[in-house]
Amino acid sequence: MADYTPPFTITNTMLDCVASISEKIGKMSALKNLEAKPHLRKNNRIRSIYSSLRIEANSLSIGQVRDVISGQLVLGEQKEIQEVKNAYEAYAQISVINPYDIEELKRIHAIMTKYLVDESGCFRHGEEGVFNGEQCIFMAPPARLVPQLIDELFAWMNRVQGEVHPLILASVFHYEFVFIHPFSDGNGRMARLWHTCLLSKWKSVFQYIPIESQIEKFQDEYYNAIAKCHINGDSNVFIEFMLKQIDKILEEILLTADEQDEHVTEYVKKLLNVMEYEVPYTSTVLMEKLGLKSKETFRKNYMNPAMELQLVQMTIPEKPKSRNQRYIRR
Repeated sequence: MADYTPPFTITNTMLDCVASISEKIGKMSALKNLEAKPHLRKNNRIRSIYSSLRIEANSLSIGQVRDVISGQLVLGEQKEIQEVKNAYEAYAQISVINPYDIEELKRIHAIMTKYLVDESGCFRHGEEGVFNGEQCIFMAPPARLVPQLIDELFAWMNRVQGEVHPLILASVFHYEFVFIHPFSDGNGRMARLWHTCLLSKWKSVFQYIPIESQIEKFQDEYYNAIAKCHINGDSNVFIEFMLKQIDKILEEILLTADEQDEHVTEYVKKLLNVMEYEVPYTSTVLMEKLGLKSKETFRKNYMNPAMELQLVQMTIPEKPKSRNQRYIRR
């Protein structure tokens, strides 16, 4: 068991991605983009939860997910609402999770699947497969082998800490975990959360980087990469896929932050500070939040510049003067 090593090979593509990601993380650390923007951190955490659940066919909108997390009444399937509550509680644990501990894995799985499955917090006893919708990607190993396979995976991770780059180690774990499929339910959610946990131990900023939203955008490619690795007998394709997606999401965050830091006036910053992401507001509500009475001042100094920078958008852009018009922070 101590000598087990998951099959993978370091490629030039992986090395290029690791270098690019490291450079972007360096820029983010220097600019303190996420640390200085609590709204951005909160929005990214919501995006992570929404996207990870969406991949598993949860039908709640991102607005509904936000409302559940905020404690508001949401009309929807109780199971889906409970999934959001559980995921939020699990993600809130990231800073204290030891991702190299199997008992921690079980503890967080118990949180992630609370009230949802019978085998919550323990390994499965039945046989399972990996599915993309109705399509079976592959059948997981027999349940009797799960404890040994998980022991071997975690033993490897503990052995190579400091030797294998965290970006590659986390991707290898993600694939191997999905392949083993140790739980009766919640394996995809746990794999994505654990990927984030492993990276956050390297750089804490990963707690608030919504890797899951990037996976959701390329969900078919995500499952295709898993399927190819199963055929190839190594995790190379999946590692490269994940590294590319992480690089892309960091690029998106940096571009958004740079736009705000370099071009946004103090008026627009004040407007953005009173707006939650993806929440529609009327102009009246925003003026009240800003303590403004003049509609002209609001339009000229706040809303128009924000829309010109594409930081805020109308819900009905084809009818800018509609009585039903709302404004959303992007």
